[in-house]
Amino acid sequence: MIRSVRRAVAIAASAGLFLTACAAPSSEAPRAEDLSWSEIQEQAQGQTVSLWMYGGDEQGNAYVDDVLAPAAAAEGVTLRRVPVESTTDAVNRILSERQAGVTDGDVDLVWVNGANFGTGKQAGAWLCGWTQKLPNMQWTDPADPLLSNDFGTPVDNCESPWHKAQFTLVYNAAAIADPPRTFDGVLEWAQANPGRFTYPAPPDFTGSVFVREALVSVSGGVDQVPAQFDQQSYDRLAPALFERLNTLAPSLWREGTTYPQSSSELDDLYAGGQIDMTMTYGPATLTQLVADGTYPPETRVLTVDEGTVGNASFLAIPSTSGKSAAAQVVANLALSPEQQLAKSEPAVWGQFTALDIARLTPEDRAKFEQLPSSPVVPSYEVISANAHPELSAEWVTPLDEGWRRSVLAGQ
Repeated sequence: MIRSVRRAVAIAASAGLFLTACAAPSSEAPRAEDLSWSEIQEQAQGQTVSLWMYGGDEQGNAYVDDVLAPAAAAEGVTLRRVPVESTTDAVNRILSERQAGVTDGDVDLVWVNGANFGTGKQAGAWLCGWTQKLPNMQWTDPADPLLSNDFGTPVDNCESPWHKAQFTLVYNAAAIADPPRTFDGVLEWAQANPGRFTYPAPPDFTGSVFVREALVSVSGGVDQVPAQFDQQSYDRLAPALFERLNTLAPSLWREGTTYPQSSSELDDLYAGGQIDMTMTYGPATLTQLVADGTYPPETRVLTVDEGTVGNASFLAIPSTSGKSAAAQVVANLALSPEQQLAKSEPAVWGQFTALDIARLTPEDRAKFEQLPSSPVVPSYEVISANAHPELSAEWVTPLDEGWRRSVLAGQ
């Protein structure tokens, strides 16, 4: 299995939620107790926090087990990682517990973003009113739109930033000497080089964002697609998108008769030389994948002129957790300059920090500036140039379902 960020910051979010059968008794978001930070730390002592997170990212698993958990133990909190196939599993567990009136549930902290966060927030799944108390929030930029809105849903102190992500196309420079420089150029290259490109089938997280990027491109740019979903805009814009993807399909790997079912399968195709491009929400991990021989040595990041979508991943506390004090301690620790620096190391996890480097102390800022440069991955500033925010989560399911009806079923 490729050691890469799966589904992105997989992260962390999945479009296919099955929540209608688990309607919460109230949609009002519960608020955290009004305690001082020292009182929260005292209450957290001896508690065990169950962190539910996508289990398919080996580097992410190792970071939590080997770096974050020991640091939490030093703060008097036991951190237990619970791997899940999809963040939806955690959200559904929380909503089931909420419906049953559980107040000390199985989930204490969740790696989350996107549709899972938005749907959970609407159903009262998350504890709110706590992130503003975290001492390490001082190192973040309160004006950063990636941290204040999650796929168009206001964060409202209901989740704590963990790291940033940037949707990135990746190519083998040994096979593509003159790579395209626009998203439409990528599609044209794929048609000119049959069998050397494909993308995961939605609702895979990476496949879904590829379709949204195609929507933006076909529609004439991000300004032409309303950030908030409405049916009229979908009906106006989606036909051209699906027509373009249907035109592309015969030139894809296996002539578009089948698609990788996950970003992991796509990465495996790229690693095995069956295709010349892959894509990821976590480009910082590419350095290690090349260094350990998983990816070809000529692997490079393809930056498109118009930019790509960027987002952030978060840690959220369920409203059903009985260990919210300890969960806050872990979330604050995860946001510390020390942990953010460790997580940024390519050999550890290689994630982009959620911190505003300019706000750090000179000593901590220097440590981030001394992170090793990569022969594969440009700086975050380069990768995120011209980046645009995610469309609202309400776009995800209609586009995924439309793709299945109009593209997949048509093959």
